[in-house]
Amino acid sequence: MAESALVLVEPDPGRWIATVALNRPERLNALSEPLVAELVAALTGLDDDEGVRCIVLTGSEQAFAAGADIGELANASAIDMLETRRRDRWADIRAVRTPLVAAVSGYCLGGGCELAMCCDLIVASETAQFGQPETALGLLPGAGGTQRLTHAVGKALAMDVILSGRRLTAQEALAAGLVARVVPAETWLADAQALAAEIAARGPIANRLAKEAVNRAHEGPLSLGLDYERRLLALALASEDAKEGVNAFLEKRPPAFRGR
Repeated sequence: MAESALVLVEPDPGRWIATVALNRPERLNALSEPLVAELVAALTGLDDDEGVRCIVLTGSEQAFAAGADIGELANASAIDMLETRRRDRWADIRAVRTPLVAAVSGYCLGGGCELAMCCDLIVASETAQFGQPETALGLLPGAGGTQRLTHAVGKALAMDVILSGRRLTAQEALAAGLVARVVPAETWLADAQALAAEIAARGPIANRLAKEAVNRAHEGPLSLGLDYERRLLALALASEDAKEGVNAFLEKRPPAFRGR
């Protein structure tokens, strides 16, 4: 495990995955500027690593991340917020091409919930709690929470969570469409890593292109999404992985994808 002050990176080359863990336990992984910068550096580095085909992003058993660093916000002016690189760093996380699985246990609040929603899917422990409590501080979500939560769960529930401070349990988040899977508290991280390994075993080019296509469906009109999907399928068909996958199916053997 490679360790720095705020982020832990654990490669698992045998399964083509890596786990990135937020490491600020004394503050329940509150998302300070240094932590977010270090996280982006870790994710972009793994994104360029051909040996990593899926990334698990996680926190601790007690908290994925309990929110932004309120101390930083208390000392920031409006101009500071406009000039900060934080918005660019969130865009950098969204630009990661490798499939990104959030493994959530415990508190996933405020900026932590926004970070989890930046991932491609969320695997939640039975103990997970999701919320956007910013209005209790006279603020509102500022890293996509008002938009991504509404896209995920609909206007009515998003309004409830954001305006009242309601927290969603793991099962409520699953029923609402925010979470992909709920897993036992005893095995939450291992289960997320097993899912990442399943994803990594499939064609890496196809997975990256499929991720693009699904995001386009989520963010734009159907007609443009269908056109985008057709173009990405044509691109996938031109890859060596596609030829290998088809031949392996016909020859009744496991495919050996090379990411080419």
